Amino acid sequence: MSDRVLLSVERGVAHVRLNRPDKRNGLDLAQFEAILAAGERLLADRSVRAVVLSGEGKAFCAGLDFMAFLGAPHEERERMLVRPEATPANLAQRVGWIWRELPVPVIAAVHGAAFGGGLQIALGADLRYLGRDAQLSVMEIKWGLIPDMSGTRTLLGLVREDVARELTYTGRVVGAEEAVTLGLGTRVCDDPLATALETARLIASKSPDAIRAGKALWNEAPRLDTPALFLRETELQLSLLGSANQLEAVSANLEGRAAVFRDPA
Repeated sequence: MSDRVLLSVERGVAHVRLNRPDKRNGLDLAQFEAILAAGERLLADRSVRAVVLSGEGKAFCAGLDFMAFLGAPHEERERMLVRPEATPANLAQRVGWIWRELPVPVIAAVHGAAFGGGLQIALGADLRYLGRDAQLSVMEIKWGLIPDMSGTRTLLGLVREDVARELTYTGRVVGAEEAVTLGLGTRVCDDPLATALETARLIASKSPDAIRAGKALWNEAPRLDTPALFLRETELQLSLLGSANQLEAVSANLEGRAAVFRDPA
């Protein structure tokens, strides 16, 4: 990982900051690689209980840096199509999808532009807190392209299909309030980063086993039929009942104290 992405972890909360502010955090090959490196580090860190994803400077991420991509050697561009084992996504798609692969909640704090690939990164998060200046767009059509960084899967989990089609066909820019109305955003905040960090700290104070089970359940729910989903609910609940962290949650509540949870093994 390079200085293109800054990563810090404090008391179970990881903060991933896209750090190419002079280019509004535009995505070139080095940025792709740095984002994936940060995600891989978090996948391996069992102490992380929540993640905040933000952008330095005036924008969350303004999308693909086309000039940098066009100037890169062909073989480097081809690397973006490589599909690693144990993931359905190629390297380009995984920049957005890796946030779904993380077993803990991810909150995107979005300010300024979240265009094209930048929006697809935000869509991979569990929650999207939008600043009042946030502007979102499925902008690929502007360049004669389609979304190809996992956005088709994540977008359809958030908005109606006709809305997804309209945004894809037109590339129109959506403001924060409309984005929340459509389902692209969770809520509008005066300070999305501060709110995201506050929420992440609250999540980190809960049982990490229950939080991970909750994320797994919501990740799996869209592709399960009703009997399978109800069975999965039960399986996950039985794995929690009577566990050390579940008993600690009960004891802490009954005793009126802060719970002290163990990180997952």
